[in-house]
Amino acid sequence: MTVSAGPGFIDELVQGSSLKLEELLDRKALAELLESVRELFQAPVRVYSDDGRLLADAASDNLLYGYLSEFRALRSKIEDTVLSVKNLSPGPDGVSRHTCVTGASYCVTRIEYDGHSMGRFILGPYAPTGASPALDELASVEPSLDRGRVSELFARLPQLTEETAARIGHHLSRMLDLVLFSEHRALLTSQMHLASVRESFRDLEDKSRRLEAAYSKLTELDRLKSNFLATMSHELRTPLTSIIGYSEMLVEGLAGDLSSEQRDFVQTIREKGEQLLLLIKGLLDLSKLESGTMSLRKDHIEAAKVVRDVMSTVQPHALKKDVRLIQSVDPGLPRVWVDGERLGQVLLNLTENAVKFTPPGGSVSIEVKLTRMDPEPLGGQHGMVLLATKRSAVEFRVADTGIGIPETERPRVFDAFYQVDSSSTREQGGTGLGLSIVKRLVEAHDGTVTIESNKPSGTVFVVRLPLRHTSLG
Repeated sequence: MTVSAGPGFIDELVQGSSLKLEELLDRKALAELLESVRELFQAPVRVYSDDGRLLADAASDNLLYGYLSEFRALRSKIEDTVLSVKNLSPGPDGVSRHTCVTGASYCVTRIEYDGHSMGRFILGPYAPTGASPALDELASVEPSLDRGRVSELFARLPQLTEETAARIGHHLSRMLDLVLFSEHRALLTSQMHLASVRESFRDLEDKSRRLEAAYSKLTELDRLKSNFLATMSHELRTPLTSIIGYSEMLVEGLAGDLSSEQRDFVQTIREKGEQLLLLIKGLLDLSKLESGTMSLRKDHIEAAKVVRDVMSTVQPHALKKDVRLIQSVDPGLPRVWVDGERLGQVLLNLTENAVKFTPPGGSVSIEVKLTRMDPEPLGGQHGMVLLATKRSAVEFRVADTGIGIPETERPRVFDAFYQVDSSSTREQGGTGLGLSIVKRLVEAHDGTVTIESNKPSGTVFVVRLPLRHTSLG
């Protein structure tokens, strides 16, 4: 039933004027109620809605009517009787009776609820106590009728006094009134709850629309930010490259000899220019990763070679800080299907960070071994992941004995520009882009990167990259 939660609906629902009998009653329960009455009084009973629809009935085979229906003329008379009974309006007292062509009777009782007519009980046919079949009337319609058989079958009809039939109807009406009250109350509660839910749903829809609009605006702002970063980085990179190049030529004396102090100044310009260039490259990489325009040139790469290259790059900085570098690569590792340059960038970022945050006398290690990682969902369906097998993978563990990362901060260190110590007085420099780029590059290789603690001190970054068979490369 379609419900509108306006004031008119509430009034109609409370008063019951718009309700129908079939909307309030469970037909199976109603049929069981009628069947109990039939078993008690042996009389057929039916319930019709106010518009003449049969809702439930409890009736056994009527042999008399079955026999009479064998004759076309009598069958027509019986059908007229049934139609008249169905359309019979109960009198002022709520009860009406109708006598059939056979001499049997029907008792029709009105079903009311809250002053509104909702349907009718029809009890019958039954034989009024002491009544005889209307043999003459039947014979006038069908002379070939077997009078003896009609009398015999008429005697098998349920025997009720008119008073008993009326009392049965009133009894059923009172019982149904209680049921209707209970069901109406339940319906009212349900519909009021439904109206409340619909109102809440409308509020949620409105909030959803506003959230979608805000999300669209944020998406557009994010796109503009990425474009700005890409454009700005590209425009800054060209003059900065010239600054670094000319400073190198000055240091090498191509423009004439420099004093020791002048050489130091120019060397500082070159070093700071290279730092700024690294920042610009990081911004370019981030904008490409965010926009999905970075392409990976994958090949089957030896993990050991990438680790050696990273260690040799970091070695001067580690020696300067008195930090020991350790590498451990399992022998016989298969080649990894990756972009070697980007894998080197990932390990270099993690290793440089580890050296940066490790005090003198500490150590930084890279361990590489074969492992397994969670499977891809079959057919791209996450519900099928239970049916898939774990994938072979290569694990890179970059561990240090430095200051570590608080557990509460670990979920956020991969956010762009985020730093654990973001104060203006922090000891270590950096822009907060390195780990964000690491995470995006690893995920671009369908891998994972996580953080573990390195008790009693330090941090362990774990990168897992799935293997790919050579035939698939």
